[in-house]
Amino acid sequence: MKIDFPIKKIMDDDGFLLDSSYEKQINEQLVRDFYYNMVRIRTFDRKAINLQRQGRLGTYAPFEGQEASQVGSALALGSDDWVFPTYRDHGATLTYGADMTRTYLYWNGRVEGCVPPKGKKIFPPAVPIATQLPHAVGAAWAEKRKGTRNAAIAYFGDGATSEGDFHEALNFASVFQVPVVFFNQNNGYAISVPMEKQMNSETIAQKSIAYGIPGIRLDGNDCFAVYFETKKAVDYARNGNGPTLIEAVTWRTGAHTTADDPSKYRPADQGKHIVDPLVRLESFMRNYGYWNEDWVAEVKDKTAAEIEAAVEEMERFPAPNVEDLFDHVFAELPADLAAQKEAYLAQLGGQ
Repeated sequence: MKIDFPIKKIMDDDGFLLDSSYEKQINEQLVRDFYYNMVRIRTFDRKAINLQRQGRLGTYAPFEGQEASQVGSALALGSDDWVFPTYRDHGATLTYGADMTRTYLYWNGRVEGCVPPKGKKIFPPAVPIATQLPHAVGAAWAEKRKGTRNAAIAYFGDGATSEGDFHEALNFASVFQVPVVFFNQNNGYAISVPMEKQMNSETIAQKSIAYGIPGIRLDGNDCFAVYFETKKAVDYARNGNGPTLIEAVTWRTGAHTTADDPSKYRPADQGKHIVDPLVRLESFMRNYGYWNEDWVAEVKDKTAAEIEAAVEEMERFPAPNVEDLFDHVFAELPADLAAQKEAYLAQLGGQ
């Protein structure tokens, strides 16, 4: 069944606006916010991969190629909104105000990595697929019942749409007109399974029809399309109109995680035609007079220094305590888990 959800674009691959009316809505501060945050999280991401390869960080989930989706959506939020990330949305959480050292600590197995800065409503990263979606709906419903204008955004990948949690969350949110934005980053693969083998739907956006909510499909590598469409959806939600499903079509250049080998399931030339989102923004900056060599150099120096300082601080922390795996789940550890803990610690002691 053919259902038409065209991809919304504001900027083409060469950095030119497709609709001149957006020129009035784009200013130097907004452009600089995009560029600074996209450079910052890409530098963070590449550093994390290097640290993992050196044995200084645990298994890591990279996001290079998805910077426009994560920065554009995070910048569209208000300071009192909720963010519910997956294990791959640390670019969005860093943009929204998460602490960089704590973000590195998360990937080193320390519980501090799940604690947001004071005043920031950032849920711990969800590793089980789609479990954060009902949580986001619950938080948004609570805000509605309290009479606030706060909204929530829930990030998820294309694979999450095959989980029951996705459908339960959309159904509940649509029935109760909850102020939540469901933000999907569709890079075409659920780990190693291509989208066409995972679902019969041509798009993810069209799944909104079943729940009677707006569905938007946009170019996830166009930071302006992501920002303005997410902002519309968040404002729509906070004004009492209920949820929106956004499908941001993007492309992650690297592996699913540092433990993955995408060459086993992804053709080598796939994605080669896709223009890097940071390159597109740089082209836009040059085309419209926003490019400043000195400022760009300053941004790169500043972000590099921030990241090195965060790594140094992260590495001053002791190694994580394996007992935390057992001790912070139940008030009183059940007998079977107590036995598992004893056996596990005995095994570690024998190594």
